[in-house]
Formats: sequence, structure tokens, C-alpha cells
Amino acid sequence: MPTTFHLEKLVRENVARLKPYSSARDEFKDFHEDMVFLDANENPYNNGVNRYPDPQQITLKQHLSTVKRVPVDQILLGNGSDEVLDLLFRAFCEPKTDNVITLPPTYGMYSVLAATNDIANREVVLTKDFQPDVHAVLEQIDHQTKMIFLCSPNNPTANSFEADSIEKLLKSFRGLVIVDEAYIDFAKGESWSTRLQEYPNLVIIQTLSKAYGLAGIRLGICYASAEIIAILNKIKPPYNVNELTQKRALERVLDSEKVETEINSILKERDVLSKVLLQVNFVQHVFPSEANFILARVDDANKRYDQLIQKGIVVRNRSTQALCENTLRFTVGTPEENKKLIAALNELD
Repeated sequence: MPTTFHLEKLVRENVARLKPYSSARDEFKDFHEDMVFLDANENPYNNGVNRYPDPQQITLKQHLSTVKRVPVDQILLGNGSDEVLDLLFRAFCEPKTDNVITLPPTYGMYSVLAATNDIANREVVLTKDFQPDVHAVLEQIDHQTKMIFLCSPNNPTANSFEADSIEKLLKSFRGLVIVDEAYIDFAKGESWSTRLQEYPNLVIIQTLSKAYGLAGIRLGICYASAEIIAILNKIKPPYNVNELTQKRALERVLDSEKVETEINSILKERDVLSKVLLQVNFVQHVFPSEANFILARVDDANKRYDQLIQKGIVVRNRSTQALCENTLRFTVGTPEENKKLIAALNELD
């Protein structure tokens, strides 16, 4: 039988009591060209960005709602997914008291944010095939465990987690299960955002940095129940997503055909690069990928990394992470960039 989830028992007491800041644009939202706005202490001379942006990014959320099939009141936008993740820590984890669970090898910011917020991080290493050890995770849970972080497709291993494992954690855990889907657009399976109505403790993190090619504007997305989103809205900075980011993101979300073309190109190049890497004499194993990068085990990662740097190619050495000894992570580039990488690899002794 599924474990009962009570959100009111999870949120920090000070956050539950908190009266959120009300900005000028929260109090008055109806813009008309003939209206005079003297309420927000803005510079009155129009230059395109002299007014404060929409604090709730409604227009952008409405279009994301259509694309992702998630109601507007179940969407939160942030200054990159890192801000969204930090808001989750600040809303639900009591410093010096609570703990979270992460599954290395995984995205390094989870542990950084835990340390920043003075929250204990209990690490449960993935199995040898890079899947969650559900039994081991459940054994680490106690009354102070507030969140479990699952990166799927996972960084740096590039694989997706089995649905059965995620479902078991969702049903067995009284806290939040955070599924970070930064690379979901490159995966075969559906987003877990389609399952939000089934699991009130499910939180989905996505980004426009990867498939949408907008890493430079910093736009992170959170999908969760309307109740969870309401709590996060209480503590987010009033204007956390600037006007330029909102406009650029909206343009890109509306240009779905171009985004899809780029994704398909990356997937095609990923397959080509995976096959070529298998033929490189010092590559020992190429791990299956459902992301826009490939993890490969080599004979000497430090040596090969330095050799590629000498040839003007920067990859990522992931050898210090659990289960990732002597591994390099190759982001899938353009066809021209990948040809340069392949040529460089074949020239190395």
C-alpha cells in the first residue's frame, strides 16, 4: 500500500508561516498602453527593459503548459534549474536537522546545495549498471529525510532510470522525490511530468539549457502539484526571471520545428559518435546514452584528456566520481565538431 504523503508536515514551519513579499507587479498586473505607471519606482524612460518583468512569467508559462501538457499553476520558473533546486532545499529542509539522499555518480550541485543549506547528504551509490539501489535507498530514510534526488537521464552516466524503481520510491517515501530531467528531450521514454496527478510527492526539474540551446539565458523549470508550487512561490525572489530571458525563452519555445530539427541532428550524431568511439584503440567501453553526451571508459583518462586539450578539444574527465574510474564524457557537438574530435582521437598514441 502506498505511503501517505502529507505536504503540510514536510514544509518548514517558518516557510509555512511566511507572508510572501508583494511586488508592485504582483499588486497591479493589467498593463494598458495609455496607463501611467508610477507605482514601482522605475526609470520612466522607455528602453525596452526599464519596467520590471512579470514576476510570474504568465505568458511563457502558458506556452510551456501547452507544450508540456502541465497546468500553469503547476509550473515554477527559475534562474536556471540550480535556483529551483535551491528553493526546494530552503522550503522543505531544516538546516542542521534534515537530510536528503543523492545517488552518485550524479549531478554535483545536489551535494553543493545540501552543504550550502547545511543539510546532511546521504549518498547511496548506483548499482554497477547505473540504476538506483532501491533497497539501499529505503534503508537510509528516517524521519528527517525530506528529499530524494534522481537524475534521469543521469549525468554523467547518460542512462535513464527504470520506471519501476522510481515508482517504488514514490510509493514508499513520505518526502519529495525530485526527478531531474535536464536531458529528457534526448531520451526514448516520456517525461515523468505525465504522472504528476498520480504522485503528489513527485517534483520534476527541467531546463531550457540543453535541448532548447538556451544555456546562456538561465531558465529552469519545475513541475509539481499546485500546492508545492505555491510554497516555492512564497520564497522565490520577486523578479527572479528577467525580461530578456522571458522573451528569448518564449521565442524558442514557439519555434518548436527548429528545436526538433536540432534534437534529431544531435541524436543522429550521438549514434555516429558512439560507433566511432568503439573503434578507438584506447577506448575500453562506451556506455549507452539517452542524453546529448556519451560516457566512455578509456585506458588512462588523465592522459587522454590532456592529449585532447593539446589538440584544442575540451571534454570532461569524470574519473573522480563513483563507478566512473578512467572515464571521459563527450558532449555531442555539431557534425563538424564531431569530425574534429574523431580525427583527434584517431591521431592519439
